[in-house]
Amino acid sequence: MNLSASETRVLGCLLEKQRTTPETYPLTLNALRLACNQSTNRDPVVDYDDETLREALHRLERRGYVRLASGRGSRAPKYRHLLEEALPLAQDEHAVMCVLMLRGPQTPGELNQRAERMHHFGGLDGVQDTLERLIARGLIARRERRPGQKEERYAQLLEDDEGAESAHADGGHADAAGATADGPVASAPGDGNGGRSAVDHEPAGDLATQVGELRERVERLERELADLRSASAPASQPAGWS
Repeated sequence: MNLSASETRVLGCLLEKQRTTPETYPLTLNALRLACNQSTNRDPVVDYDDETLREALHRLERRGYVRLASGRGSRAPKYRHLLEEALPLAQDEHAVMCVLMLRGPQTPGELNQRAERMHHFGGLDGVQDTLERLIARGLIARRERRPGQKEERYAQLLEDDEGAESAHADGGHADAAGATADGPVASAPGDGNGGRSAVDHEPAGDLATQVGELRERVERLERELADLRSASAPASQPAGWS
């Protein structure tokens, strides 16, 4: 698909919010910006402005991956993805692709934990079966193990090579750490984590999931409050009105 980093983030956020918070989907531009710029469950963390998002949405719309979904009476434009038509996948495959699009290369253990809200795999065997199907379709690829890691990582192939390299450069972010099937793995010195263990880098297991869910709820409430304020704001007076 040769997506840019911003296009990948936009598509990933639309897919994630459709599955995890369907009551707020489709997304307004404001909600999409908050989703893209989350400080949790994202790697790398970005700070996209509205213009960046509009450009990404325009490119995706021209390619048939996104469309405007504002209904009659909507106060703000809303957007939905068209991945079910453009890239038909099973629910488990969409869940894996979504995590890879939002968090960069992941191990099977990380995917099993982080895709839980979108699909319950029931264990690593289910994740591995999904990964093999996506590899066969040319949508993901295995990455070599880093020093000190016990598991292979997998990366999505929707981005162009330049965008993927700049967005998920090796040695940079939380995808190098986190809980795996064998438990947290200590980072090797010089691997980009400063020799810190995964326990220091990111909470493991249920605690990390609960913290992420609480933050998402707060962000959702902030979006709803912003929409309410926008809807209740008085219309501006015409020039010369007294």
